[in-house]
Amino acid sequence: MSRVLIRVVWLTLISGLSLQGCTPPKPVRLGTPIEGYSHTSAAINWFSVNGGGGPNISPYSGGGKQNCCASLPVKWHPGLTVVVEWEKDPDPYASANWPPLGTDGYRAAYKLHAAKYTRHRAVVPVARYERLGVVNVHFLPCNQVAVTAGLMMPGTPKYPYHFPQKMQEPATCPES
Repeated sequence: MSRVLIRVVWLTLISGLSLQGCTPPKPVRLGTPIEGYSHTSAAINWFSVNGGGGPNISPYSGGGKQNCCASLPVKWHPGLTVVVEWEKDPDPYASANWPPLGTDGYRAAYKLHAAKYTRHRAVVPVARYERLGVVNVHFLPCNQVAVTAGLMMPGTPKYPYHFPQKMQEPATCPES
């Protein structure tokens, strides 16, 4: 074999090996949309999952409105948790009896009302998923939270949780 041919083969081999390093690796984590559901009479003014913001939620409602994004592993693993933080308005319809909007009386009533908001933080296990999808956060009585992140949507048979849309707060909550 001639020296030129050997050099060409050698350079082709080296070039081919170096190009293999250019193939991007598959992602380990992805950003995925966040959706919320309030199963209580309280409004969720805001919430976040691992720092990514979710939409505000009216009492006994949710779904249909997504914000971006929570970073989660592409593959679920045992022990997977997320940090959920939220602000809750325990009396979201109080403004019906306030003075007119834009008045000093309204501002004073709002200030008194906002002082009753409560803030919460929980480290929550994520239900098992086969393929990463929308992060669904369920706000339950007693400041409990449940989280899913798969492709199944609430109300479907394979969805991991089947909470009623309206749940009542018990007279006393168990201590966490």
